[in-house]
Amino acid sequence: MGASLTYRNNISLSNVISGGRMYSIISFYHQKHHFTIRLSEFKTALSQVQQLHFELPSGELVPAHFHITEAGLLTKHFIDCGGTVRKEKRATFQLWSANDTDHRLAADKLLKIIDIAQPLFEEEDPEIEIEYQQESINKYGLTTKGAHFSLTPLQTDCLAKEKCGIPPQPKKKMKISDLQNQQACAPGGGCC
Repeated sequence: MGASLTYRNNISLSNVISGGRMYSIISFYHQKHHFTIRLSEFKTALSQVQQLHFELPSGELVPAHFHITEAGLLTKHFIDCGGTVRKEKRATFQLWSANDTDHRLAADKLLKIIDIAQPLFEEEDPEIEIEYQQESINKYGLTTKGAHFSLTPLQTDCLAKEKCGIPPQPKKKMKISDLQNQQACAPGGGCC
C-alpha cells in the first residue's frame, strides 16, 4: 500500500507502508530532456529580482553588461526517427555581451521587452530557450536559482525509443535517509 506524487523535472515522492511503518522514498530519474521554465514563470521570477544575473552551466556568470538582442518564438516542425510528426515551440532570448561594460539591463526593462514581443507567443506559454555566444552560438534551457537564473544544458534524445528498440531507463530510487547521509552532490554520486 502506498501513494506516489510526481513532481516537475522527474522527481517523485512515494510513501510506502511496510510492517506498519511509513517510509518516504524520493525517486529521481533523468530522461535526457532539458529542464527549463516557461515564459509565465520567467516573467514572475523577473518581477521578483532587482538585478539580472545568468549563470552558465560551468558556474561562471554571463558578464553583467549583457544585452538581449533578440526575443521571439522559435517553431520547430519535424519528423522524429519513428516517423511521428512533431511541433515544438520555444520562447527564445539571445544574450550578447559587447564592450560597453557600463551597460546593465534591469529586470523591469526585460519585462517590457517581453511585453513588446508578447504577440509573437500566440497566447501560448512556451518553454524558454536562451542563446548565448561563446565559441559558437550555444543554446540553453533556463531555471531559477535563488536570486539569479541558471542556463541549463540541452540534451538530444531519441523521441521514438520504443520504435527504435531502445529499452526504457529504469528509475533510480533513493531513500530520504540516504540523501541526508550524502556529503555533497558529485558526478556518479546518485543525488541527481
